[in-house]
Amino acid sequence: MKKDIIKLAIADDETLFRQGITFILNKEQNIDINIQAENGNDLIKQLDNTRDLPEIILMDLKMPDLNGVETTKIVKKKFPDIKIIALTSYYSKPFITNMIQQGAVAYLAKNATPTEVVNTINHVAIKGFYYDENVMTMLEEASLKSGKQSRDEEYLTKREREVLKLICEQKTTSEIAEQLFISPRTVEGHRNNLLVKTGSKNIAGLVIHAIENQIFVRNAEL
Repeated sequence: MKKDIIKLAIADDETLFRQGITFILNKEQNIDINIQAENGNDLIKQLDNTRDLPEIILMDLKMPDLNGVETTKIVKKKFPDIKIIALTSYYSKPFITNMIQQGAVAYLAKNATPTEVVNTINHVAIKGFYYDENVMTMLEEASLKSGKQSRDEEYLTKREREVLKLICEQKTTSEIAEQLFISPRTVEGHRNNLLVKTGSKNIAGLVIHAIENQIFVRNAEL
């Protein structure tokens, strides 16, 4: 699963790691790294001074001067269309849930394999988010722990619920259209309605909304 030419930025204060992952990703024909930043301030400065904005940022959480969490807040405010993949050595529930709340659409551990990094980037470029099994489990556990009451599903139509559940299963627009026997354009229309009705800012927000309101439960029937 690959998307044609993904413009990517990398923000990480560890020079060896940053250059190493750049070397690996430069071998991918569809990935173009147009920004390398050593901290949050450097990243924001480069974003402000370029017309060629990246589609995705690999964002290290632990950086000097301006860390990844605070940088993500600024990026999402100034450049809301840029997708953030959180990158860290601390693959823990608090870090993950906090970054997702701030707008991260995927999460990568620094000991991830090159294949996992490339796959995550491509998934995010195509689907708008990518939460692996561990992240989905943490989101569900956080939702159950919060004790939040599920919202009345009647504000969504039956078809909208079907589309939302398939989005949560990380299906592409084309896959959803094929499974529901509707056109991709119709899927996009339902997705836009879901964003408006749920108040979500992006596809990742829809997934979180579905989990929190128990609209999507893994292994459940549609």
